Amino acid sequence: MHQVVVNDEDQYSLWPLDQELPAGWRAEGFTGAKEECLSHIEEIWTDMRPRSARLREDGAA
Repeated sequence: MHQVVVNDEDQYSLWPLDQELPAGWRAEGFTGAKEECLSHIEEIWTDMRPRSARLREDGAA
């Protein structure tokens, strides 16, 4: 079983449920089999730019 995790730059990944999260990452709330987590990430992570880049680019517009 895995969980979907996210960092401060709004970048997503998956992580095994039985392992401690690495520094800088937090649980997003979705858990399931590896493929289910990857499908969830594909659905919700529609803008691959890091948060800081989005803010910078959106501020320039």
